[in-house]
Amino acid sequence: MSQTFPDEQQCMVPYHEQPSVGALVSTGFEWIVDAAGCDPLKLAQQPALQALCDAVISEIELNVIGSPQWHQFPSPGGVTGLYLLSESHLSCHSFPEHRLLTVNLYCCRDHACWDWRRELECRLGATEVVLRKIIRGIPAVNASITSGDLT
Repeated sequence: MSQTFPDEQQCMVPYHEQPSVGALVSTGFEWIVDAAGCDPLKLAQQPALQALCDAVISEIELNVIGSPQWHQFPSPGGVTGLYLLSESHLSCHSFPEHRLLTVNLYCCRDHACWDWRRELECRLGATEVVLRKIIRGIPAVNASITSGDLT
């Protein structure tokens, strides 16, 4: 069953529109992705998930530090992957028993959007993808380092 999904802009509440918050010292963005209805066999295979993560990293030009870490849980368990990036991190966790994949990408620099919905539908058979983009940071009034106070 296919569903109409909101675009990325509709999934986030701009920080300046949140109650009692002024200007923001941004430290980047975090994408939280939940993909349901995925093929449970693919969710149990590290190579399928590693190919997904490698595509994200390559296509939006992120930089991996060291080697990715992967853990395969005993059958019928899923897979957990973690990439340390110079921009922050990318992680994924699969739950074949629930036909669910969860992904977090935190990036301290802006970059081109990635078509999570299309890629997860094509690669894993996802029938529902929920994408949330969060602006990370603190209100400027709390950011004393921005005013030159390094003590």
